[in-house]
Amino acid sequence: MDLRWLEWGKQLQSIAQNGLTYTEGVFDRERYKLLQAIAAEILATYSNVEPSYLLDLFAREVGYATPKVVVRAAVFRDDTILLVRERQDGCWTLPGGWADIGESPSEAVVREVYEESGYQTRAIKLLAIYDKNKHGYPPSQHHTYQLVIQCELLGGSPSQNIETDGVEFYRETELPELSCTRVMPAQIARMFEHYRNPDWPTDFD
Repeated sequence: MDLRWLEWGKQLQSIAQNGLTYTEGVFDRERYKLLQAIAAEILATYSNVEPSYLLDLFAREVGYATPKVVVRAAVFRDDTILLVRERQDGCWTLPGGWADIGESPSEAVVREVYEESGYQTRAIKLLAIYDKNKHGYPPSQHHTYQLVIQCELLGGSPSQNIETDGVEFYRETELPELSCTRVMPAQIARMFEHYRNPDWPTDFD
């Protein structure tokens, strides 16, 4: 499927957001708002989402447009990796989510692991920084960087929360169905390679 429409829409929204951030001209603001509306029309036409919904999302994005950041944890135990099951789609992923303002990446990933799995961990190494656009993820209105951080298991016990309803450690050859909006099978395989090769440098892009 040709996804140029998605890139065009996101680029137009980025230009409009940056313009609205810096312009002081009344007429320029109207032009950037029009550009934002065109971006919403493009995305709505191909994604079956109402333009008003997209414009509401765009309105919440203020300041200079930059990629959003997701943190994911690679937590290993005896040649298995920790996965959590998302209530939203019933599939499994590395624990994690959006990084919050005021948190460092290590603080964010430790918090996410505890909230989604019940386990206490310590962040020990940045394994990968992925541009999700370059790794076969389904289309998204966001341009997202995903940080995968290896975490050492310290304690705790499995528990559920409002986002997850399953917590398990899985062997590389016995993975369940993955939530492919959150993590790709090739990336899980790559994390096991990092686990077996602790001297490897961080992956990026």
